[in-house]
Amino acid sequence: MPSDAVALALTFLLACVSATFFLLMRCEGKGRAFGPSSWPWSVLVVMFTSLLSAGGALSLTLLGRHVPNVIMTLGIAAPGGLCLGRIREGVPERRSVYSAAPTLWLGWLLARMNDGMAEDKLDWCERRVDESWHPDELILAAHFYHDYLSERLSDEDRKRYRIRGLLQDVETRIDIVMLIDAHAPRSRVVAALKTSRIGREARYQRNLDDLGRLGARLEHDARRALERLVAAAYVSSLYRLGCYTPPLRRMQREPAEPTGSHP
Repeated sequence: MPSDAVALALTFLLACVSATFFLLMRCEGKGRAFGPSSWPWSVLVVMFTSLLSAGGALSLTLLGRHVPNVIMTLGIAAPGGLCLGRIREGVPERRSVYSAAPTLWLGWLLARMNDGMAEDKLDWCERRVDESWHPDELILAAHFYHDYLSERLSDEDRKRYRIRGLLQDVETRIDIVMLIDAHAPRSRVVAALKTSRIGREARYQRNLDDLGRLGARLEHDARRALERLVAAAYVSSLYRLGCYTPPLRRMQREPAEPTGSHP
């Protein structure tokens, strides 16, 4: 019947809109559901959920004749299950094979989408932490990103993502790295490490006999802390954050003034 077909088509469209909305809610604070690597899986999740909703509505149509109201209501409400995973996070739940079977494919698609989101996030963060940066440039970059976040995040988000603590993690480690690079006496390096906030960490204590290896470990961990600082911008949807450019490299990129006489 034409009216039933129109209602079913409208149900599918409503389900697509509803599924997209709830999917974005599910991914809020985690990354981009429709990023470069995750969007194909997100589209499949929306389509799969919408088809299930429309199929359920069609089944109800065959059982009763309250077509328009039942179909449209189900098309809007059914995709809300996409955000149930977020609501139930951290709540242990035993699921039988029979209860998991209907959502098996949806769970697989969501897992692939999450993998794509993680890949997009990692690529975005790595492009803002240059592996060729020297230790002093890492500190400058940490302050640049920290200041950017401080101006745009709420007090609650600044505490949630520990942006001040991550800045201090970079500073503490790089300060010791710069002592090692300056060939400071071993006793001074050991004293600086033991009096710092990271002095009791076993992975640094094990490397005290080899300062070169200790410096490499500290610099590696400082870069990871810087990446976590940048990741706070990503999960907060601050995608306009540009890559920090050290002052000396910025000067090298600027075009030189043309030579010749000036008026």
